[in-house]
Amino acid sequence: MVGRPRSEAARKAILRAALDLCARDGYQNVTMKGIAQAAGSGRQTVYRWWQTKAQVLLESLTGVLAEEVPEVPETGDARADLVTFLERTFVLAQGVAGQVVTGLMADAQSDPGLAAELREKIITRRRAALRSILARGAVPGDVDLELAVDLVYGAMWYRLLNRHAEVNTDLAEEIAGLLGRIR
Repeated sequence: MVGRPRSEAARKAILRAALDLCARDGYQNVTMKGIAQAAGSGRQTVYRWWQTKAQVLLESLTGVLAEEVPEVPETGDARADLVTFLERTFVLAQGVAGQVVTGLMADAQSDPGLAAELREKIITRRRAALRSILARGAVPGDVDLELAVDLVYGAMWYRLLNRHAEVNTDLAEEIAGLLGRIR
């Protein structure tokens, strides 16, 4: 017996509700029951399509917020492209997308399946985007690009997780300047 087909309107309402709840209440306080109520659908509908809130929020991030993910700029000036990319990335990380990814990363520490899905759908793509800019000359040619990517995202995540300093345009400029001085 085949169940009812997924309603696209209901799916979008659920994904949007999950993001709205995360923005309002924080990742840890989002529940499947709360998502269903906020979306105006039944819990059984939500559970039929997703087993966990992490799955709902990961799809929300890769679906609903996909249009907000910064493109890789290509102006011919690698340093300017790096600063632009980092500024756009940091702005996104300050909002609900940052809350979702931080929560997903926390959950992924004890869920290898979620960790793999997070790497496949988000982490690997964002690393590749940054690496492509760095490879165009934003760092000296002999710099290990994977390590440079780790340094950039490491600084961002350290600040986001510890909340000891801002993730903002100043950080984008500071990182670009530091990477350009590596010898």
